[in-house]
Amino acid sequence: MFAFDNSYQRLPERFYRPADPAGARAPRLIRFNEALAGELNLDFAEASDELLAAIFSGNRLPEGAAAIAMAYAGHQFGNFVPQLGDGRAILMGEVVDRHGQRRDIQLKGAGVTPFSRNGDGRAALGPVLREYLVSEAMQALGIPTTRALAAVLTGEAVHRETKLPGAVLTRVAASHIRIGTFQFFAARGDAEAVKVLADHVISRHYAELEGIEQPYLALLNAVAARQADLIARWLSVGFIHGVMNTDNMAVSGETIDFGPCAFLDEYDARKVFSSIDLRGRYAYANQPGIAQWNLARFAETLLPLMAGGEDENVEAANAALAEFGRMFQARWLDLFRAKIGVTGEAEGDLDLVNSLLKLMEGAQADFTRTFRALGKVAGGTDPQILAAEFADPIGLDDWLLRWRRRLESDPRPAAERQAAMDAVNPAIIPRNHQVEAAIEAGLEGDFAVFERLHAALRYPYAESPEFAAYQDKPLPGERVERTFCGT
Repeated sequence: MFAFDNSYQRLPERFYRPADPAGARAPRLIRFNEALAGELNLDFAEASDELLAAIFSGNRLPEGAAAIAMAYAGHQFGNFVPQLGDGRAILMGEVVDRHGQRRDIQLKGAGVTPFSRNGDGRAALGPVLREYLVSEAMQALGIPTTRALAAVLTGEAVHRETKLPGAVLTRVAASHIRIGTFQFFAARGDAEAVKVLADHVISRHYAELEGIEQPYLALLNAVAARQADLIARWLSVGFIHGVMNTDNMAVSGETIDFGPCAFLDEYDARKVFSSIDLRGRYAYANQPGIAQWNLARFAETLLPLMAGGEDENVEAANAALAEFGRMFQARWLDLFRAKIGVTGEAEGDLDLVNSLLKLMEGAQADFTRTFRALGKVAGGTDPQILAAEFADPIGLDDWLLRWRRRLESDPRPAAERQAAMDAVNPAIIPRNHQVEAAIEAGLEGDFAVFERLHAALRYPYAESPEFAAYQDKPLPGERVERTFCGT
């Protein structure tokens, strides 16, 4: 079933610790991602649910599995912790998918590891369902992300504030190497390990950099470019990660760790959902700045590897960080141009986008529904469908006049413009109240709500009568104002 080729396990032993799964008392399969299994060249066509539950709970490790916990450190809310590591995740191994890409397969919640720090190494059902839904939704939205291969009930309880059903998520990633992985070795003065890790990352994720004159500076620039694209994409769909610590920032450029994540309902640049983000460090609009701050920490680990003198290296690293800001702004503006249906570049585009966002914020307009409605207006629908999203549409008519003038330079037919806007403005996102409803039902043993929401999220840019209810914003009594970390 698995053709493992575990490159990370071939690195020096200080990069990880052996960590066998604890096993589950009575594993039961919740969901298996057959499409993703096909991408990974995994053939489970003849496998029973019982066998899948045994494998993806950790009860039956396949031949050739790595069974390791990866070492890393990290800045958590700005405070450096020199040792974190996989406290409730075990890397099962690596496979090469049908596109020739190496992918990690990791069990999350499979038991205590040497990095568990007094934790139980287990995961509760709620965070497992949340990560499954949101990570697969991000994939459908076209945003680089880790994926969910399986979710399994363990048949055992975990103890958080209350007793909850335990579960294991099988997560798939291009790799699980984080900025915090580099920090782990840099904090110990282990320059050799930093170099080994950097060379491994270049080989695995940035092969085009092998053999060039300044590979480690180029690595910083390449990681910054992927993060600029990623964060811009997050903002374009109203996503708030919630806990952008350096140990939650993958050097591959994928979204990783979906603990207290959430999506905007009404637009609010300062919105925070995470119950542990008490000062708004990781608020919606702060995410680009935090990504740049995290990249600065990454640069610090790479400076000793760079070829120039100390001052020259610092100058080059600062230039890379400044370039991240430029790349992010350009990418963000391109995405929001597409969201409002304009092509090409014009001097007033940034103000046009920001003016709309300011109107939305002042009138508590729903982020997703507003842009979707604007697409309908572009297609010829009465603008009242857009105005209905605003508690007070004052100023909207003036903005629409400016917008229509900008569209005059675009010769596309109205229907074509709407189709292009619909292709970038989702109709369906994992709304917080719907995710919570799926979790609450799952805690009672009912996974039908989870399954139906999962089905709706597979086609976020389509509108169908079957899933029309998933486009609704929450009623006052359904609003979710706080999300919680799964640890």
